Amino acid sequence: MSAAIRLRADFDGTDLRHLAKATRNAAQGRRLLTLAEVYDGGARTDAARIGGVGLQTVRDWVLRFNARGPDGLIDGKAPGNPAKLDDDHRKALAEIVESGPIPAIHGVVRWRLCDLVAWIFEEFRVSVSETTVSRELKALGFAKISARPRHYAQNERAIEDFKKTSRPNWTRSAPRSRPAWR
Repeated sequence: MSAAIRLRADFDGTDLRHLAKATRNAAQGRRLLTLAEVYDGGARTDAARIGGVGLQTVRDWVLRFNARGPDGLIDGKAPGNPAKLDDDHRKALAEIVESGPIPAIHGVVRWRLCDLVAWIFEEFRVSVSETTVSRELKALGFAKISARPRHYAQNERAIEDFKKTSRPNWTRSAPRSRPAWR
């Protein structure tokens, strides 16, 4: 069993209860009330019961509170995986998209995501998905633009027959006689 960790000395139970009452973050308030029980001399098992967690979680809260104070008890955003593309990669990607492909070198006449994925791997030996490339291009300000599709068997003469036309000149009709209202 590990030794108990002391709470920082610049707070007491009353301070934590006031902070818990003032906070708008429910999870932080629950954690502050749990630690207030410890400050007031309660057992850590009682504090864990108040917080609705186990002893290890209370220990983790104590470590976070000691390191960063009450703000350490607010849940932050999880760090996630590090980005595969750095700023140099993004700059090169933007340049290659802006300049467009050279058919003799790149073997394509327009960039597709799968082509850019292959180019990034050949150039930097970084393996990324098409989704990642799409997200990076969107973050760089690029948008997918494509031509409107046209059916291969489209008949130009049939199109003219189906176009709506309007009368060339509008004429006023004669005024209708209305019954007088009395």
